[in-house]
Amino acid sequence: MSFTMNHAEARRASKQLKQRRRGGFLAWWRRMRSMREESKQFPGARGWSGRGTGRAVRVEPSLEVLGTTVQICGYWPFAGGSVSPLVGVPLGLHLTRGFPICADPISYFLADLILNPSLFILGRPGLGKSTVIRRILAVYEAWGYLPLVLGDLKPDHVDLIRAQNGLVVEVGPGRNAVNPLDRGPLTEMLDQLPEDEQRKAHEDLRQFQRSSAIALLQQAGRRPLTPNEETVVARALRVLSSELDREPVFPDLLDLIDTKHDEIVKAADAYGQPEGVFRDRTQHLRDVLQKLGPDGPYGDLFSRQTSTPIALDRPFAFDLSSIEQSDKDLQAAVQVTCWAYGSAAVSAARRLARAHIIPERHHVLVMDEMWRMLKSDPKLVHFIDDISRLNRTIGNAQIMCTHTMSDLKLSNAEDTDVAWGLVERAGMLVLGGLAKKEMGNLATVFALSHAEEEMITSWSSEGSVNPETGQASSPPGMGHFLLKIGKKPGVPLRTVLTEVERDVNDTNRSWAQAAARFHETRARALRDASAGEDAASEMSAA
Repeated sequence: MSFTMNHAEARRASKQLKQRRRGGFLAWWRRMRSMREESKQFPGARGWSGRGTGRAVRVEPSLEVLGTTVQICGYWPFAGGSVSPLVGVPLGLHLTRGFPICADPISYFLADLILNPSLFILGRPGLGKSTVIRRILAVYEAWGYLPLVLGDLKPDHVDLIRAQNGLVVEVGPGRNAVNPLDRGPLTEMLDQLPEDEQRKAHEDLRQFQRSSAIALLQQAGRRPLTPNEETVVARALRVLSSELDREPVFPDLLDLIDTKHDEIVKAADAYGQPEGVFRDRTQHLRDVLQKLGPDGPYGDLFSRQTSTPIALDRPFAFDLSSIEQSDKDLQAAVQVTCWAYGSAAVSAARRLARAHIIPERHHVLVMDEMWRMLKSDPKLVHFIDDISRLNRTIGNAQIMCTHTMSDLKLSNAEDTDVAWGLVERAGMLVLGGLAKKEMGNLATVFALSHAEEEMITSWSSEGSVNPETGQASSPPGMGHFLLKIGKKPGVPLRTVLTEVERDVNDTNRSWAQAAARFHETRARALRDASAGEDAASEMSAA
């Protein structure tokens, strides 16, 4: 075999090699040009390329610190705050760094940042807790999540609900009523569900109905019901459900006891017993039902059918501001009724939506001013706990609000543990200004660093007074909050209102005329005092 080539063969081989090299270079060149054109559509590590695009000529190296864990413990973990993802409702700006802070229970839950879509807000009165809630509700309505304010006592959220073209129902003596035994406007539609789902849905609504009745009877009777009395109430509700073609009311319950219905006698374990046994075992229930009846101190507020059904296709609020602020018991009783009624209605809606009978809608339930209910009857914490657990299982988001952890410190350790569990189970915690003594209670539920405690307590101080004008400045903690997610470091933020929000956030509108007169009188007094000082100066100079 010959390994030699003649001159012609050598020239041919050389030409072929050059062609291959040139073809490879051209392919590479075309690929580089294509990548360069594509790169012009995105900025590089130093910014956009080209004249006038702000491309960084030199990138400063980051500061590196080397040390032991004892020496650099202040750098990690960051005690002053952590990075918050840009997910959810824009709540405000970071207190020290200025970048936007976004958070809300539904968005964080959908992004797997929290385990359940719930938010608990704590803070002294007047520092902006309701403003945070209104900001979340305003954005939620635009995103398709419907706000349900199940008891607005001041009111704080009524103006926002009306601005969203929602329905506001005023509840109170001489106004609309909410039947404590009403299972909601969608109860009849549950018969369209499959048999198994229908049974589960009706049992859920019976649980809401039973919880509402027992909680209200305990609150009105000023003592817990005995096991026998709870059995009588539960059996009576089942009897009424099967015998009536409408929602029962408390007078129906009283009639069953007065007529000694066989099922009620059996439930009271008085069958075959002397007549006095049944009377003794049901006397307390009879007294409380008469108190809640039309001849009792509350009139027909709890003894007639619901005046205006809840709306589940648009924002909704129960306005309880007509109830006297001094009547804590009535406020708590109406809160119990509205919370149970709203939760039952949403539970039915979720069941029907899963079966594609009605459009699927997500609701966020606002439970504000919890301290009023707990102050009236600490045992109502168990009712709140039951409602909150059911809301999570049926897919509702919820926002709970009260002033301090002391509001949740109840008469005995068992009730206190249940109340603090509401805070502990919350996916998100928003803290406003709190007193120093509150830190110990809060630390038992959420871990707080020393820097976070100092920040929160500094926000609780009062605003200073201008000696010249006599006007007090805003408190240092106005609109300042600490966002806590589990054991992670908190994120300090300050809320920033837009012009559109300012009108619905004016909760002192009823004082507008009095405030205008006060400021006018104050300004006139300052002008007169200044004129008197000028006249005195001229006389002394003369």
